[in-house]
Amino acid sequence: MENLDGTIIATAAPRMAASFHVQPGRLNLVIAAYLLALGIFIPVSGWIADRFGARLVFSGAIAVFTLASVLCAQSTSLAELTATRLLQGIGGALMVPVGRLVVLRRAEKSDIIRVIAYLTWPALVAPVVAPALGGAIVTYASWRWIFLVNVPLGLVALLVASRVVPDVRADRPAGLDWQGFLLTGLGLGLIVYGLELIEGGTVPWALAGACVGVGSVVIWRAAGHLQRRVHPLLDLAILRIPTFRAASVGGSLFRLAIGAAPFLLPLQFQDGFGWSPLRSGLLVVSLFVGNIAIKPFTTRILRRFGFRAVLGTSAAAAGATLAACAAFTAHTPLTVIVVVLAASGVFRSTGFTAYNTIVFADVPPGDMSSANTLSSTVQQVTMGVSVTIGALVLHAGTWLERAAGSSGTGSAPFAVAFAVLALVAGSASVEALLLPREAGSSLAASS
Repeated sequence: MENLDGTIIATAAPRMAASFHVQPGRLNLVIAAYLLALGIFIPVSGWIADRFGARLVFSGAIAVFTLASVLCAQSTSLAELTATRLLQGIGGALMVPVGRLVVLRRAEKSDIIRVIAYLTWPALVAPVVAPALGGAIVTYASWRWIFLVNVPLGLVALLVASRVVPDVRADRPAGLDWQGFLLTGLGLGLIVYGLELIEGGTVPWALAGACVGVGSVVIWRAAGHLQRRVHPLLDLAILRIPTFRAASVGGSLFRLAIGAAPFLLPLQFQDGFGWSPLRSGLLVVSLFVGNIAIKPFTTRILRRFGFRAVLGTSAAAAGATLAACAAFTAHTPLTVIVVVLAASGVFRSTGFTAYNTIVFADVPPGDMSSANTLSSTVQQVTMGVSVTIGALVLHAGTWLERAAGSSGTGSAPFAVAFAVLALVAGSASVEALLLPREAGSSLAASS
């Protein structure tokens, strides 16, 4: 629910804007509100779970998310929808990280790779199916059903969680680092909000840039505070662990590039090539086919070749497939497009699974809560802004085309955007190659 609702709004934006009698660009406020809540409340999710117990927090987060979904569906104005999406984001910020923390604390070392493979599925599936699902809902029903479909899912999840999820909590939780919470939340919130404003083009670039600039300064200030604090909100000392650092830095670059692709591909096929929504949607499903095809073999691949080789190859190959997307034209054979997208799906799957697994490979059990909170913050923020980054590089391609004397409305801007994303994804392989050859070997050997 959380991954899907984070990406599906963009597809339904025109219909929602018409319903509220506003310009489609104004719907960026709705997306920004959701990402804002994630950025502010994910860092505190670990402390809340340690203080009040994972079962109560996880179940409460599901209930908040489900209730907020109902309120979103009943919204009668843009202001109401923005407020309810903020509430929904709070539920999502606690739901996913706390759920993963429960699993990681209860899983044996020998099961980590297999467990992470299951946990990776939503992040792989949601960005691919969201455009098609959102398009079908707004075409054959009302946009309000985008939120109402969460109700039965939420009720079932709440029932199961109350009976299955153990009451994991810290024996003696430390007090909340209020200064760290305020600085981190404010900094991440300003950066995410500023990026959304830049992408939406609804305000002057100077104001949006100021949000990003001030947010970056606040994050720098927060980092200094967190390093001095005995019990910080986010324990940055964990970044000294090479495998955790590689998964956080290289994984962020990988997610930024890969997360933007499902957003850009439908636009490339429809706006760049003039193809129908149905045709473009079916082609994007090729990514999902690649995800499914390789998933049963990811554990064996990691055991056979090791994390360093899989991470480096996945990042480099993902960059190569994005570069191939940059070369697409309206005359490219469909078979070639399908093969490239399926290959991209394969490396999406192996890369996500490897990054999400090795991040906890060398983390001591006592630091698992802190590591999960920091990792969740980095992952959710990077995946949340990946679509914004995709839109920004597309705007940059359009500007370059117009500066060169072209209209900037054909397929060339997409070529520029995919070329930039290819470089971003490929650069993630550098961090992977810096890892020792035996990195994560204890996990691969025991799985």
